[in-house]
Amino acid sequence: MPLSKKDLKRYSRQILLQIVSKDGQEKLSNSEVVVIGLGALGGAIANNLVRAGVGKLRLVDRDVVELENLHRQVIYDESMLGEPKALAAAEFFQKVNPDINITPVVQDVNFSTIDKIIANSSIILDGTDNLETRFLINDLSVKKSIPWVYGGVVGTQGMTMNILHLPGKKTIGPCFRCLVPQIPAQGALPTCDTYGIINTIPMIIGSIQSTEAIKLILDHSAINDKLLFYDVWTHEFRALNIQKNHSCRCCVKHDFEFLNIKKRTVVTSLCSRDSVQIIPIKSAATPLQEFEKKLSKIGSLKKGKHTLELKIEGYTITLFLDGRVLIKGTSDETVAKSLYAKYIGN
Repeated sequence: MPLSKKDLKRYSRQILLQIVSKDGQEKLSNSEVVVIGLGALGGAIANNLVRAGVGKLRLVDRDVVELENLHRQVIYDESMLGEPKALAAAEFFQKVNPDINITPVVQDVNFSTIDKIIANSSIILDGTDNLETRFLINDLSVKKSIPWVYGGVVGTQGMTMNILHLPGKKTIGPCFRCLVPQIPAQGALPTCDTYGIINTIPMIIGSIQSTEAIKLILDHSAINDKLLFYDVWTHEFRALNIQKNHSCRCCVKHDFEFLNIKKRTVVTSLCSRDSVQIIPIKSAATPLQEFEKKLSKIGSLKKGKHTLELKIEGYTITLFLDGRVLIKGTSDETVAKSLYAKYIGN
């Protein structure tokens, strides 16, 4: 689709760049990208891509906006507290650039949902906060030859790497499991919730990730093939060569462990947040009206636009339209499943 007069004005400073030009801007306008995770990293990535003129953007997040997010997640404000991040982000960005197609997805990314979530997207951007989801993205990337851009931040440090499994390429570089062969033991890695984070590093790493996505869309020769590391406090910057593991379980043996998990109810402890997420095996649209009537009699109930939040026994149980339940106040999956069975159903 050719650029409109409004497009030519909106993106005029970007079009002036020879590395973009009018042809490149048209490529951006005709591209389709998915951002998975809309916290500090994902918000920075999406903000850049919306303003750069990516034509179709799918914004995916399973969580709601919380007060402790606001120091670093710059696309939200206090009026959005309790709202699903994907919907709040889409509403914000549609005001920024009403001429692009933004699709919010309030859903967990797991073996049963990822195909539909990725759909026709040509690039996957990583704004997630856990390795299991990244391993799943990596499986799909290798299996379907969709490039993705990894990013992670904690403390004052961040890193990013392009996973370049491109269609039609004979030589394929290392995948994420060449870098991280297995998920480390629980608690082995620092997280934002246990180690803290300065609010400037996600903006920097997110900007690098979104720049790499723009390069991929433009098919530019300057696409990075290294693991980039940056510490915003010490200004240490490193570009590391990552070697392909020729016995890699994913990109060499094509054993897609995280895609091929047996279908079951998905119970996940969330990244040191004292929370457990439960996705029923037959996840369907939750009749929130029925739960509202039932749960209002047994505890403190708060109704949002797209959620119900029950406070009971010192726990907070949040129900989503897609059937998911988030239980805050415990990281014990047995306790969470017991609460789920008690108040929501088996």
